[in-house]
Amino acid sequence: MKVAIASLGKDLESEVSSVAGRSPYYVIFENGKLIEVFKNPFLVGGGAGFGIARILKDKGVSKVIAGNFGGNMKNSLKEYNIEYIESKGKVKDFIN
Repeated sequence: MKVAIASLGKDLESEVSSVAGRSPYYVIFENGKLIEVFKNPFLVGGGAGFGIARILKDKGVSKVIAGNFGGNMKNSLKEYNIEYIESKGKVKDFIN
């Protein structure tokens, strides 16, 4: 299962971003192994929630973790059958 974590930085010690759509980075793990880190292309401009949800779907993500999700992103994630969890902590806290 691929899990994406909205992150303030690029590594395991980074804090989980308090916002999903405008998170600076996304860190993706599969079966507990880091497979990708990407910079959010939707830091500015409209449609961040829709856009990030679409990127995560295209990358095959099954679950996403962030501090908070906006309504548009929640709706998009539900449409794509991607589970979302609102939580705080460091990226490394959510790797299993």
